[in-house]
Amino acid sequence: MKIVISLGGSILDDGKKIQEFADVFEKISRDHKLFIVVGGGKVARKYISTARELGADETFCDYIGIAVTRINAMLLIAALKSAPRKVPEEFITAYELSKTYPIVVMGGTFPGHTTDATAALLAEFVNADLFLNATSVDGVYSDDPKVNRNAIKYSKLSPSELVSIINKAAMRAGVNVVMDLLAAKIIERSKIRTVVFLGEPENILKIINGERIGTLIE
Repeated sequence: MKIVISLGGSILDDGKKIQEFADVFEKISRDHKLFIVVGGGKVARKYISTARELGADETFCDYIGIAVTRINAMLLIAALKSAPRKVPEEFITAYELSKTYPIVVMGGTFPGHTTDATAALLAEFVNADLFLNATSVDGVYSDDPKVNRNAIKYSKLSPSELVSIINKAAMRAGVNVVMDLLAAKIIERSKIRTVVFLGEPENILKIINGERIGTLIE
């Protein structure tokens, strides 16, 4: 299978966790082609906040965030043996590298796109069999489960249902959504089989081995 994984930058919070993910990716790559898109996390948010205070416009802030995602990608590459020591800046390069290497790691690509959207676009571009969205919660809920204890977790959704849920949530100020709307729309148009799950290394293995966790989108 060709698998694209969107990995939040906050998940990679220390060297030990990065190595744990790397070990899992190496194991999976023996049988599957892996593309990993790494987010910016807390470091990106801190730098962007400081840049705004200094008067930077939003596009420039996006470029700062993209730079951090690429640094995070380099950290993950440092822990991998099967990935090139190059961070692709666009999808064609990622695709070309995948012909030689079983794992390709990249960060953001273009202002205005989150790494979730970047990963979904990459999955579309390489015609991936599976898109894994590793998040800080264990699936898609009817509301933010960290705020609303009565939020309902969905075990399975259609792409259009995912778009509807995220669209409604995004309209409420301050709410934390599990995926951005652009990523959800890309999943809808491309019909990419997607799993949204809690981003722990062992959970990735569970999904690859056929275990049902998180929320399946298909």
